[in-house]
Amino acid sequence: MQRVCFLLKVRADRLDEYRERHAAVWPEMLQALSDTGWHNYSLFLREDGLLVGYVETEDFTAARAAMEATGINARWQAEMAPFFESLDGARPDEAMTPLTEVFHLA
Repeated sequence: MQRVCFLLKVRADRLDEYRERHAAVWPEMLQALSDTGWHNYSLFLREDGLLVGYVETEDFTAARAAMEATGINARWQAEMAPFFESLDGARPDEAMTPLTEVFHLA
């Protein structure tokens, strides 16, 4: 199982709404994530907007591609894009650059 961690930055003026949106993720989006191999997917949000994402998957590249092939993902990404800083025209899921793991306690 591949463990993936990534960072994004939520706009300070959108933190409360971002939390609200993630307290009620669309059931179709949850199902799509599960169906495309996203396991133990978590998002952690710091008060300054730093977002830390963590997911376990067999193949992150394949899991991202499978999500991209769903219609629900395109709609979710379009709705979430305005919440983030520094996407440089990318969708939020395209900006999820994995961090390099330097230690893991097995």
